[in-house]
Amino acid sequence: MSDLNLNTLAPSPAAIPGALPARGSLAEQIYSRLKAELHDFRLIPGDRLSEADIGIRYGASRTPVREALFRLRKEGFLEVEPKSGWFVRPIDFHKLEELYDLRVILECASIARVCARSEDNTAELDALKAIWLIPDAERLTDPHHVGALDEEFHSALVRAAGNQEVARVHWEVTESIRIIRRLDFTRGDRINATYDEHAKILRAVIQRKADHAQWMLRSHVEQSKAEVRKITLQTLFDAKERASKLAALQPENLVVR
Repeated sequence: MSDLNLNTLAPSPAAIPGALPARGSLAEQIYSRLKAELHDFRLIPGDRLSEADIGIRYGASRTPVREALFRLRKEGFLEVEPKSGWFVRPIDFHKLEELYDLRVILECASIARVCARSEDNTAELDALKAIWLIPDAERLTDPHHVGALDEEFHSALVRAAGNQEVARVHWEVTESIRIIRRLDFTRGDRINATYDEHAKILRAVIQRKADHAQWMLRSHVEQSKAEVRKITLQTLFDAKERASKLAALQPENLVVR
């Protein structure tokens, strides 16, 4: 395991005396920054986090730091032990498999409902058409942007069904799998495949061909799941290699094992 060197993070206004936000917003800021580090694999499984170091980094007291860390623990990203403190949890591929299965169930049920309803959900579908039914030359290539649009595509299909509780649960699943899901867009061929597959699913939904749309969605998600598992393992390996090289260049940051 490696220690997190919080001095490598970009400067924060919270660290400037007299510029501290309220406790609630500071806890949110710490939470958001650490979660972004997790999603970008700048924090990897096994990395340790120090409450004291985080507090110094953000000019924060122990309370907002712990609020942020316990929130990340509740979401399954971190764990804490009495003697070793906070650390990034290993990626639980079995749990992710189950979450992907739940996602497919929710999305297929939503597609069936959308296709069975009248035309009162055209606003959501029209918005998706403007993003996904476009010429190849107009397709976006930025991984982060496409990843966000991908989440919105699937979320919009669920919202179009009109069940707010299903949409809420689906969003919780989306939040839980984001750490690996967006890796699917780090390769150009996967971005193009996503555009192609989303267009086919959307056309089938618009034509109210529920069975066909559901079949394509299952295939789309299964392919994505298989790809992100391979990419995740490679990304973790690369991240650990980079961390080892950086540690070798900074002897003061080495951890006694």
